[in-house]
Order: sequence, then C-alpha cells, then structure tokens
Amino acid sequence: MKLIKTTLLVTMMSSLLCAETPKNSVLESVVNDGTQATQTLLQTLQSHMQEHMKKGGVMDALDFCSTQAYALTDEVNSKLPNGISAKRITLKTRNLANEPQTDESKVLKDLESKKELSPYVVEKVDAHTYKFYKPLVIDKPLCLKCHGEISTDKNLQSAINEKYPNDKAINYKMGDLRGAVVVTIKK
Repeated sequence: MKLIKTTLLVTMMSSLLCAETPKNSVLESVVNDGTQATQTLLQTLQSHMQEHMKKGGVMDALDFCSTQAYALTDEVNSKLPNGISAKRITLKTRNLANEPQTDESKVLKDLESKKELSPYVVEKVDAHTYKFYKPLVIDKPLCLKCHGEISTDKNLQSAINEKYPNDKAINYKMGDLRGAVVVTIKK
C-alpha cells in the first residue's frame, strides 16, 4: 500500500512538473524577446539622442525627439522578429502617441505605487499574446534638462510649448518613473 501511494505521488509530481515546463519556457521566451526588443529600441533612441546633444545641445535633441523618434521606433519595429513590436508609454505625456491603452495605464499606475520597481512586468493578454513592460526611470541628470523643472530656461520652455502644447512630461526628479517600454509579443 505504501509503495502504491509513493508511486502515485511521484507520478503526480512528475505530471505537475511536466505541465509547468511549457509555461515556464513560454515565459522565459517572452522575457528574452521583450528584453531584446527593449534594448534595441532604447539603444537606438539613446545613441541618436546623445549624438544630437553633442551636435547641438538640448535644443537639437528636442528637435530630434519631436521629428525623428517615432520614425526610429518604426524602423526598430521593422527589424524585430514577426509578431513583436515595441513602443514607449507614459501617464504624463508629452506626445499623445505615447498615451497608454487602458490596460497599459493600469500597469503603469501599479508600477508608480511600488516602492521598489520590478525590472519588468509580463502580462498575458490572450492565449497567444503577451505584453512585456520595462519601466523607464529618470536616472540621468541629462533627462532632467527636458523633463525636470525647465521653467528656468525660457528658450527651452518656449520650444517645448511650441512643439508640445499639451505637455505634461515635466517636473520629474531623479529616480521618478517616467513610463515604460511595452513590447507586444504574439506567440
């Protein structure tokens, strides 16, 4: 009797472990795909931003953001594997194209409420679709030139107001959550 119970227990545990393996491998794949897409997008945007900062300072970087950042995002998306796309979202928009969808707003609000951010969040949308969220934090003093308290630079403030009349992406401090990169992955 004891042997039957032990065999049954081992069989059940093996079945459970086997049942979990596909879920774990899918999650691992989603995290890997999300991480790769996020890194590609952020490295592309950051390298161009740095180039424009060196070339023409904050005003040139602002011009780059307002005219080329979305084209570069589209270019990155065209190079990602089929079924994977990346975008940036925020609750405090500068450009309405970064406005989150309802479900994405919920994730951002949840991230804002945390004292310590997770490196990422994975959300299962449906049987074949996942969203990978990488929080974006203000972690460089350079970010504060356009997203901090900018009212001290009247030329910059005027240029931002002209390009983004409904700007809400200001008054951040170091360590504040700026938004997230969202990678949609269809498996």
